[in-house]
Amino acid sequence: MDMCEKKIKKERVVLCAASAYEQKYYLNDDFQNLPSQIQDELKIMCVLFTEDVGGILTLVFDETGDLLLEVSSDEQDLLYDEIGSGLKIRQIQREKEELLRALEYYYKVFFLGEDVYGTDT
Repeated sequence: MDMCEKKIKKERVVLCAASAYEQKYYLNDDFQNLPSQIQDELKIMCVLFTEDVGGILTLVFDETGDLLLEVSSDEQDLLYDEIGSGLKIRQIQREKEELLRALEYYYKVFFLGEDVYGTDT
């Protein structure tokens, strides 16, 4: 593995994010090829999360292709619900498990070039 490959493998890639502070949603341009209904579902999920508990929700692929749901908040934000945030993340992971797993497969195949189905030769 050369240096370029090592750098790519260590990089974390943002899929999308929503901010209660700026009332904005962001989808990484690299994922514009996702079906529109998946894009819509991601947007609804992220925006509803930030409207419910506040803060910033970011969906990030780590260096191995796992999809992480990361939450952050401003230190002075007295309205941010830290407990509600943890509960909401677990709810999303439970209710959207199939979507999140499919996104991981998509990323591993099309961005990392992995054979996630382990075809035998």
